[in-house]
Amino acid sequence: MALFPSNVSFSRQILPVLALIGIACAVLYIAVGLPDRSIAAPNKEPPKATGELADSARVAGSGIVEPASEVIDIGSALSGLVTDVRVKPGDRVEKGQPLFLVDARSARAQLSEANASIEEARAAIAEAQTARKTATTQLALYDGLSDPAAVSRSEIIRVEGEAEAATSRLAVARARLNAAQARASSVRTEIERLTIRAPISGEILSVNVRPGEFVATQGGGNRDPFMQMGETNPLHIRVDIDENEAARVKIGAPAIVSPRGAAELRAEAEFVRVEPQVVPKRSLTNSAAERVDVRVLQVIYALPRSKGSEAFRVGQQIDAFIPATDTGE
Repeated sequence: MALFPSNVSFSRQILPVLALIGIACAVLYIAVGLPDRSIAAPNKEPPKATGELADSARVAGSGIVEPASEVIDIGSALSGLVTDVRVKPGDRVEKGQPLFLVDARSARAQLSEANASIEEARAAIAEAQTARKTATTQLALYDGLSDPAAVSRSEIIRVEGEAEAATSRLAVARARLNAAQARASSVRTEIERLTIRAPISGEILSVNVRPGEFVATQGGGNRDPFMQMGETNPLHIRVDIDENEAARVKIGAPAIVSPRGAAELRAEAEFVRVEPQVVPKRSLTNSAAERVDVRVLQVIYALPRSKGSEAFRVGQQIDAFIPATDTGE
């Protein structure tokens, strides 16, 4: 029995039907697989200029929030074991306030030895002064005798020798006293250096050391600074301007800045200064090894303490709009 009736042609009737079915399937597959091209509002508004800058010439740049003093990495002048940490992140400290202490027991023992040497030298000075005074008195007594034969020449020579010996001992004792005092002063300085103090008044940004840890002097293999601090009142913003746009920046004009990812939060930052050197752009991790192939002019602005400014934090990325001197292209 044949599959198709004898009067049906496969090439003229069946094959065109199959082709039409294939084309319909292809069209349906393509229609279903088309991407969604509908327009929707973005989840976050991109940064944009507002106010007078919205309709005037401007230069855009990105930057980072930093303390007015820049970030200060706290180190230790001497190596040792940390015995106490006096601060935590967020604390306000005054200049000279202790931040953390390094073990000073060995230095204090050396100070006790130096103080003992000072007392010993002072006792030797007193003894030498007494001996010299006694010999000098004897010589004066002998010189006052009316009869020169009353005292033998050898006795006078002996007393003169005792006076000279006492003078020599006095000089040696005074030298020992000076050396002991210098040693004590050096040890006291070392003890003072084992107390790490704040170099300026400011805020503690990070603490990377704990009691019981060993700290080495800077350059001793420490990956992170022991502490970081800076003056955060006010905060500064370091804006990177592409060197191609640097000539258009209106020096001295305020800038409109927004935290990255929060374009609705805006603040007017006051101009502080322009860094004198155009430098390679660094990534916002502040690592000198992470550079991109562009050079930038760095402009510093001060962030006022106003409503909305609390959204800015040290190390945060920002977008900035700065008035331009011309319209550009």
